[in-house]
Amino acid sequence: MPTFTDQLQNAIFLAEKPKRIISLVPSQTELLFDLGLENEVVGVTKFCIHPSEKVKPKTKIGGTKNFNFKVIDELQPDLIIGNKEENYQEGIEKLAEKYPVWMSDIFTLEDSLDMIRKVGELTGKAENAIEIASKTATAFAQLPQPKNKIQAAYFIWKNPYMAAGSNTFINDMLQRCGFENVFAHAERYPEIGIELLHKSRPEVILLSSEPYPFQEKHFQEFQQICPEAKVMIVDGEMFSWYGSRLFKAPEYFLKLLAAFRK
Repeated sequence: MPTFTDQLQNAIFLAEKPKRIISLVPSQTELLFDLGLENEVVGVTKFCIHPSEKVKPKTKIGGTKNFNFKVIDELQPDLIIGNKEENYQEGIEKLAEKYPVWMSDIFTLEDSLDMIRKVGELTGKAENAIEIASKTATAFAQLPQPKNKIQAAYFIWKNPYMAAGSNTFINDMLQRCGFENVFAHAERYPEIGIELLHKSRPEVILLSSEPYPFQEKHFQEFQQICPEAKVMIVDGEMFSWYGSRLFKAPEYFLKLLAAFRK
């Protein structure tokens, strides 16, 4: 019986190539479709939105942190794919009592590429996965690295303000595309008070489109705190989705930097 090790170093056993897969993470759902597993994916979360036309008919098993166990049991999966940060431990442990559950744990680009390749091996799509990972690695390798990085604050939430800090995938993406995270010294997702933000003096304040849906109407409140900073809305998927969408991120980062310098 083939054994596979996930990114939490847990071993799972699959008697054969999985034919009924449930994905508990939006970015990994998109990866499964891009690997050519449209027929094998039977269940996704309500937050799985890409590829839009292909995920619509799939059974929804609840949210990333609120699984509908009855629906999952009805789907009879032979593989469930999740993520340590995006899913909740209690739910994952309950599922693992019944089904093979493969978990990712992502902090860096290298972690993402490793996940892509391992999910390919797990699902019988190793060649496709190697191609996706290779193209993505090449695209990132071609990103220019400016000597003087732009001091940036990246916000993911409002009321309270929360930013991306150290040891996060977002922080790794910021570094790779030419930004220096002013909260890189802080915990992973710190609450940021007005005084701390003002003292940090970012050159640019990046407001993510997710998980909080920041919009231009929020510019003024940040501009009042940091009048010299440029405030910009950014596509949160490009900074936090670590599946096959990652291939599109370098081109987006280049356009973002060009927009900052205008």
